[in-house]
Amino acid sequence: MLYNVVVNDWGETTYVPTTLGNILLFVAIAILLALAVLFMKKHTVKLTVKQLAFCALSIALGTVLSNIKVISFPTGGSITLLSMLIICLPGYLFGVGAGVLTGIAYGVLQMLVDPYILFPAQLVVDYLLAFGALGLSGLFANTKQGLLKGYITAILGRYFFAVLSGCMFFGAYAWEGWNPVAYSCVYNGIYIFAEAVLTIILLAIPAVNKSFARVRRMALE
Repeated sequence: MLYNVVVNDWGETTYVPTTLGNILLFVAIAILLALAVLFMKKHTVKLTVKQLAFCALSIALGTVLSNIKVISFPTGGSITLLSMLIICLPGYLFGVGAGVLTGIAYGVLQMLVDPYILFPAQLVVDYLLAFGALGLSGLFANTKQGLLKGYITAILGRYFFAVLSGCMFFGAYAWEGWNPVAYSCVYNGIYIFAEAVLTIILLAIPAVNKSFARVRRMALE
């Protein structure tokens, strides 16, 4: 089990991470850091001033769009105006290393601008790991439909850490009769995949796809 069910002094049911749950958290962090190191070695991150400007612009634009919330959920998470797509762009443009670093930087900014932190360890999972995973968009940069493939991979990465956070830190908010794991899968899936579906539909438009391809050529010139 990832959690223990505990009834506090006020009769409220809460869920406390077990030793296994904490171990899983630290293993997830260690794996991501190890992958980041491997990617950094394989894809040396040497960005030009122009490329750094692209990354900074993505962070700035992504932050603006993240505050344009189509739907906002009470215990964290929202459907935004394509903010995740914008943060996925540096990975698609310059590779996984640059993408992960940009995602982490964006996560730190989100933590400062729009924090929702109940536990210290949640900060790492929700803001560093989940947003850092958006850098996985660079895995398919040089393949056909690379942005679409990379975006889907990045979204699944963010979803994994969002579900992990929900299981470990927000089990008390599970709907009546729901297991915290199932609740976290559904709750996080609603807002993450709703935005993802809208984005995938947009990327399926040939003119939009060609526009992003032109942006990539311009960024790499």
